[in-house]
Amino acid sequence: MEGRVALRADHVLTMQSPDAEPIVDGTVVLDDGLITDLGGAAEMAGRHPGVPVTHLRGHALMPAFVNAHTHLAMTMFGGVADDRSLEDFLATVVPLESELLDHDVVATASVGAMVESHLAGVGTALDMYFFPGAVLEAAERCGFRALTGPVVLENEPPDAPGSTPEQRLEALAAWLADHPATDSWRPVVNPHSTYLVSPDHLRSAAELAARHDAVFHVHAAESAGEVATVAAMHSLHPIELLAEVGALGERTVVAHGVQLDESQIALLADSGTSVAHCPSSNLKLASGVAPVPQLLDAGVNVALGTDGSASSNDLDVLGAARLAALLHKTVGSGAPDPSRLDARTTLWMATRSGAAALGLGDTLGLLAPGAMADLVAVDLDGPHTQPIYDVHSSILYAAGRGDISQVWSAGRCVVRDGRHQLVDTDAVVSDLRLLGERTRGTL
Repeated sequence: MEGRVALRADHVLTMQSPDAEPIVDGTVVLDDGLITDLGGAAEMAGRHPGVPVTHLRGHALMPAFVNAHTHLAMTMFGGVADDRSLEDFLATVVPLESELLDHDVVATASVGAMVESHLAGVGTALDMYFFPGAVLEAAERCGFRALTGPVVLENEPPDAPGSTPEQRLEALAAWLADHPATDSWRPVVNPHSTYLVSPDHLRSAAELAARHDAVFHVHAAESAGEVATVAAMHSLHPIELLAEVGALGERTVVAHGVQLDESQIALLADSGTSVAHCPSSNLKLASGVAPVPQLLDAGVNVALGTDGSASSNDLDVLGAARLAALLHKTVGSGAPDPSRLDARTTLWMATRSGAAALGLGDTLGLLAPGAMADLVAVDLDGPHTQPIYDVHSSILYAAGRGDISQVWSAGRCVVRDGRHQLVDTDAVVSDLRLLGERTRGTL
């Protein structure tokens, strides 16, 4: 955290409500990791004399993006299994994980993912991967907000060889006790899916999540093949199975939610379950198009995720937002409608909806007094972003991750002028290159 500072920009997107108007020539005051005040620049100068001001001319200030579903350390596998179905993709990647992963490898790969995320304006991620302690170490080093926790599987995971599912549930309970929820962070219970975790263990995992105020984070209804597998195993759709074991609810995030009908959407809506929409991964794996407009119409909180880089090749939430907005205007939702998933709605999904999915909706993903000082400055002073008629549209449809100039995490500037301030990016790239060489050696 840094001392008391004020950030002034041409446009300030508060995200305090879906229809909140941007503050033109606004200032946001930060102190002790929180936003303490905001408003017009002249008003803030009068209220806070003597506070140093960083004037971001030509920029928009907004909340940092939230990645509501990813596998951070899978950055090391980006490009290793492209142009394949979900099932073929997993058949390639899972053996690599068993062969290569350990604490240090996951920590190194996670640093790379967090630096990439910060440079793309992402301040928080909901992570599902092995060696969660390594992920938290990387997050501390990078100044990144990573919500993570142990993965629940029937088979032995790379970070718990020789253990039984029951022993791993006991270890999960101990991990949750050692990593309690706070005002700015939640532990995560990560059951992989309804086809790799038994109903009894899904139920136990859900009970642990409820007991420890943890996020329950699960893949479900990602592909037609998965739905058929779960139906053959349990005579239920994945969402129906999650409902049966008591795993749906306000602390649950369903990753993907592609293969859904009206009855399953109703189960999600009635329970308050969130869905993490991952359009890039779903399209690349040809898994289908999630019924996002129908989910939104039903009142489901829909956030945005990138999935892991092994399936989507990047961790660019702004890019995912743009793809989602364009996709759902035409595909998979009845008659084409250019007003569907407009710029304001989609940027809301990339910020407030993501924070709400993580149980942090009152303090993350918005600019307001008392909120966490996680902000991003978007440079809109380029030929591709000028002129500006609607700043939401300019950010979503014209800007990109290369226009992210500064990022603050808990009030600390972690990216300045497009360079990470806490980690040597050149060293990170070198480390990732070495991980790639190790991976190629096992193919």
